[in-house]
Amino acid sequence: MSKTKNKKDLSPKEKEELLGILKSRFEKNKNRHKGIDWTKIQTRLEANSDKLLILFEMEKTGGEPDVVGFDKKTSEYIFFDCSQESPKERRSICYDREALDSRKENKPKNSAIDMASEMGIEILSEEEYRELQKLGEFDLKTSSWVKTPSNIRKLGGALFCDRRYDTVFLYHNGAESYYAARGFRGSLRV
Repeated sequence: MSKTKNKKDLSPKEKEELLGILKSRFEKNKNRHKGIDWTKIQTRLEANSDKLLILFEMEKTGGEPDVVGFDKKTSEYIFFDCSQESPKERRSICYDREALDSRKENKPKNSAIDMASEMGIEILSEEEYRELQKLGEFDLKTSSWVKTPSNIRKLGGALFCDRRYDTVFLYHNGAESYYAARGFRGSLRV
């Protein structure tokens, strides 16, 4: 179980610091969320301490979460990990629990799907990853696991993306593989 789920709430100081970080990032990257008002987001966050805890964990693991959109159908703000490279504390992991359990030796410490679930976030899909890349240039030196369709996963594979040569690439690898430069990015709806 993650530290986030064990922790009941942020201290007033942690809450203030996190909101300050999120607001500053929001203001520095207006291209990611045109037409969205920070005060409405802050009000929503202050009313949802569980979501604030999840954003705290995203921040703590190097994700640098930021608002990337608003879903008019659900009236939710969408946060993605917007760190320049795949979040540092979420690298060197295989794709999922099945892949982790299948390794006989040199097991990574965790899997992307398990970590995302423990944190309370969703791993980005290929489509979401491509949307993120329209907002900047991410993963120029790293790569990020993305949601893998079940038919590919049943055959032992998993998908990941990165950006090279000013192009977003989708690749495949064995789900049990892990590399120091591969992690995952997540999303959260508030």
